[in-house]
Amino acid sequence: MPEPAHDRDASQPELTVIIVSYNTRDLTLKALETLYATTRDTSFHTVVFDNASQDGSAEAIAAAFPQVELIASDENLGFAKANNLVAAQAKTDWLLLLNPDTECHAGAVDNLMAFSRAHPQAGITGGRTVFPDGSLNIASCWMRITPWSAFCSATGLSSVFPGSALFNPEAMGDWQRDSVREVDIVVGCFMMVPRDLWARLDGFDLRYFMYGEEADLCLRAKALGYQPMITPDAQIMHLVGASSKAQARKYSMIAKARMTLIRDHWPPALVPFGRAMLRLWAGSRAAVLGLVARVTGKKKESAAKWAEIWHDRHDWLQGY
Repeated sequence: MPEPAHDRDASQPELTVIIVSYNTRDLTLKALETLYATTRDTSFHTVVFDNASQDGSAEAIAAAFPQVELIASDENLGFAKANNLVAAQAKTDWLLLLNPDTECHAGAVDNLMAFSRAHPQAGITGGRTVFPDGSLNIASCWMRITPWSAFCSATGLSSVFPGSALFNPEAMGDWQRDSVREVDIVVGCFMMVPRDLWARLDGFDLRYFMYGEEADLCLRAKALGYQPMITPDAQIMHLVGASSKAQARKYSMIAKARMTLIRDHWPPALVPFGRAMLRLWAGSRAAVLGLVARVTGKKKESAAKWAEIWHDRHDWLQGY
């Protein structure tokens, strides 16, 4: 059996794989294991930036994967800043952002590398993500927020018709991520980008403290004439959203990111409409669920969550 490329050409890798971890020791170890086991043709160097984990992540990674460059930060710098710091020091022609809660399937990185080389006009590329049971996880890519998509989200049309491309346009509800396709946003869980383009974009905008940073990056790339793309031949497992219950703080931060994206990427005249749709999105759910909880005694937990989100509106409506 021939040696994997990452073993043969470790002195001159073509790709830097960046993993930012935070208290995900076992997941990160599995991510690294599958990365090395499934990548045969691409020479790569891996950097793990550990954001001051308290679960022994740094020690475990150093022991199990001595070939990995480990940066054990004394403080949690967050996703965007950690990626920016590592990317700024990279010497390879290509960068791959990979989440610690992922597992690479056979050929995932090799196929994405080949696809990226074959489609330089894309600039930013990604693949297909699935849950542990093999079912589709749509959150590998999205379309941008538009006035229509903001209206569909605010009025609940996207939730009522999740499989509709018309009423759920950001999620491309009718697409199973089973074909090559141009998209607006490639998610940072599995995102490949030429280092030169990353540098031209100056990496992630650090105003986006959490959520929205990859959307902003991709939209800025599109403004330069690139067209991000997805290939189904590069598949990974990604845990996010599989079993976690969204809490009010998460929703508030997503709303804050969405408000910032609207402000940064919509025509100024439409920004007030976007803000109004976000108010409607939170306010209608808080009102309806609050009424249901009072009248029936049901949905109390959901009502409390949306009441908290609505209470925090003065913060997230300002954006970052």
